[in-house]
Amino acid sequence: MKPQTLFLTWFIVLIAYYTNAQTKQDSLDIRQVALDYIEAQHNQNPKQFERAAHPRMVKRTFWRNKTSKKEYLRESFADYMTLLSEVYNRNGDRFPKNPKKKVILLDVSDRTASVKLIADEWIDYMHIIKINRTWQIVNVLWQFNDASKH
Repeated sequence: MKPQTLFLTWFIVLIAYYTNAQTKQDSLDIRQVALDYIEAQHNQNPKQFERAAHPRMVKRTFWRNKTSKKEYLRESFADYMTLLSEVYNRNGDRFPKNPKKKVILLDVSDRTASVKLIADEWIDYMHIIKINRTWQIVNVLWQFNDASKH
């Protein structure tokens, strides 16, 4: 291969990589989406939640039936979570004065991300997608730190 052809090939590969790669702004935006998700409940702000979640978002966890003790998959959807964010902390007693909000970016690509949010009593694993130039949560898998609370 001619040196000019090799150089041109590598140049095209590098341009393609950098135009599709995750940016620092993407990382900041992804972190903000995860924070908006939890802070919407802290602040009773459904608009903040709607900004973070895709309308087809699904949140899942394992749950235990109180009488039969049988476990099952429990699901919540974006519309329910939007309503919940408005009422969950109505009395201001659901979270500590300085709530824990640790966001860990597990994996980030140009249009998808996996995030771990460690909050006060639970852990949320999120799948976040960049759609129409905006990062939004599409999946959440969560559990209490103490699994017996399920």
